[in-house]
Amino acid sequence: MRTRQLIFLLLISIFAHPLSASLSIEFWQTSSGARVYFVENHTLPMLDISVEFSAGSSMDTQEKSGAASLTQHLLNLGANGLSEDDIANALADVGAQLGGHFDADRAGLTLRTLSNDRERKQALAVFSSILQRPEFPDSILSREKTRIIASIREASTKPGYIADRALMNMLYGDHPYAMNDSGEIETIETIHRNDLVSFYQKHYVSNNAVIAIIGDIDKQEATRIADTLTRNLPESSAQDKYATIPPVKNPKGGIERLVHPATQSHIVLAHPGISRTDADYFPLLVGNYILGGGGFVSRLIEEIRQQRGLAYSVQSFFEPLKEKGPFKIGLQTRKDQSEEALLLTQGVLRDFIVDGPTEQELLAAKQNIIGGFPLRLDSNKKILGYLAMIGFYHLPLTYLDDYLKAVEAVTVDQIKDAFQRRINPENMVAVIVGALEATGD
Repeated sequence: MRTRQLIFLLLISIFAHPLSASLSIEFWQTSSGARVYFVENHTLPMLDISVEFSAGSSMDTQEKSGAASLTQHLLNLGANGLSEDDIANALADVGAQLGGHFDADRAGLTLRTLSNDRERKQALAVFSSILQRPEFPDSILSREKTRIIASIREASTKPGYIADRALMNMLYGDHPYAMNDSGEIETIETIHRNDLVSFYQKHYVSNNAVIAIIGDIDKQEATRIADTLTRNLPESSAQDKYATIPPVKNPKGGIERLVHPATQSHIVLAHPGISRTDADYFPLLVGNYILGGGGFVSRLIEEIRQQRGLAYSVQSFFEPLKEKGPFKIGLQTRKDQSEEALLLTQGVLRDFIVDGPTEQELLAAKQNIIGGFPLRLDSNKKILGYLAMIGFYHLPLTYLDDYLKAVEAVTVDQIKDAFQRRINPENMVAVIVGALEATGD
């Protein structure tokens, strides 16, 4: 035991200081109100940029669900007189790559380019056009609507998709987080170009933008780039400056059983979890690693797979958002074992909430989380993701420096207290897709 503690302390000393020294995050706001987070890194002749907005699926309306996703998707399919082929060819000519991010809270695009003057300027010119002069061509919108509808129809036959949609509806009801990221077939069919233009003008506004930049440039150039990317974004009225999402209410709990021809049952359970800025974030993060987030060393794996052989894998996780994102547990098992597997999963969770982890489990979890942390920051692309998250959720600039210290400081009592206050097994919702027969609660 003493040896393991010494190894743990050594990991802290090895990994904490280099991260603090190497990731100096600079912050400022552009004249248009965009927030900028910048890390100067001359290791490679590369530049990575993301521009995100509070424009995720939770900003949709029930009547036009899917407009948020379509708006983000069509940004780079026609802009400022450039067709989608023009955009693709101009970026390929300088070896630049576009990417994107979309979830319930956030929507935006990323650019990776060489930092050399010619390549950088050409890539940034295209990127600026995409962000500030999207055209949303009717022909492209019609094509993409057809593609997305076909994709939803195909996904709607699969047990994993069915389970997730049923679960989110049970968990969130009429809250915006219940809406499908892609929208629904009947709502997508009603979306027109003016809906995307309206959504863009309302949500892709300058003082709603979060810009993350990392790479082979100095702050002066980063400042120029941030100004250029946001100068001609739409301007918002005061009431639209910060998009709000209503608080999440606890569900009543319950189980929905759905018949499906799949050979295995898909079982998912959920409870409202935490926001990204929640004070209980680290106790719940470490605690969940022990419960079901740590792969083959978790309680759920030990009880459900190793001891009973009811499932090959089972996992649990928190998805923190602006408001309470879901805490989920998921597994697959034979149909004739589905009820037994569900009861066992609920039992493991209840025991964990009542008793908490052991000191040995806590020490092992900390070692694994801290030991694996450098792999989360081993590329500019990964760091860019953290910069965007820090900026969007207004986390402290020292977040990455403080991460390991916060993990190390978690105690058994904190985990036990946090789970008991935040997760009520009686309010859990559950879905079994592939039940032997459809029955009521």
